[in-house]
Amino acid sequence: MDAVTEIEQAVLRLSATELDAFRQWFVELDAADWDRQIENDVAAGRLDALAEEAIDDLQAGRCTER
Repeated sequence: MDAVTEIEQAVLRLSATELDAFRQWFVELDAADWDRQIENDVAAGRLDALAEEAIDDLQAGRCTER
């Protein structure tokens, strides 16, 4: 049995309270991972082209406020 299957089975055995706690923990874990990924992408310059495009659009008046 692989680790994912073991985790799935363990999650199915959780009580409602435990499942709520697990969900909250996983949401926080996932958000922290996403933040790290974005920070790494920024540091590596992977988002520079998108930032330049957004600045160009702003300067050209192609942006609106909502």
